[in-house]
Amino acid sequence: MKLLLVVACALIDSDNRVLVTQRPEGKSLAGLWEFPGGKLEAGERPEPALIRELSEELGIEVKEACLAPLTFASYAYPEFHLLMPLYICRRWEGVVSSREGQGLKWVRPGKLRDLAMPPADEPLIPPLVDLLGV
Repeated sequence: MKLLLVVACALIDSDNRVLVTQRPEGKSLAGLWEFPGGKLEAGERPEPALIRELSEELGIEVKEACLAPLTFASYAYPEFHLLMPLYICRRWEGVVSSREGQGLKWVRPGKLRDLAMPPADEPLIPPLVDLLGV
C-alpha cells in the first residue's frame, strides 16, 4: 500500500479557536472540514511544506519557529495509508482568507467533533481539546 505523507496545521487565534477549512467541490471528500495543509513535494521537509501550503491556501506567512508539532494521525484509506503530522501555530502574518474556494471556520476545540471531517482528521481532535480546553 502506498504511504502518503501530508502535513496539517491547527491555527489558533487569540480566543483559542481553531481554523478548519472545507474541502471544495470537485476534490475527494468534498464538503468535509479539515485542518489546513497538504502534500509534501519531492525532497521537501514537513515545516517548509506547511509554510508553503498555508501561503497558497490561506494567504498567510508563517515562520518555521512558530510551528510546534503536537500529534499525528496514521490512517489506512482503501487506496493508500495516510501519515499526517499536526502542528499548532499561534503567530502568522497577514489575514486568513480563502484562496482556493474553500470554506473557512473558526471553531472552539470542543465543537470540532460536531463537524463532518475526514476520518484521518478525527484523531487529531483530542490532543487539541487537551491543550486548549473546550
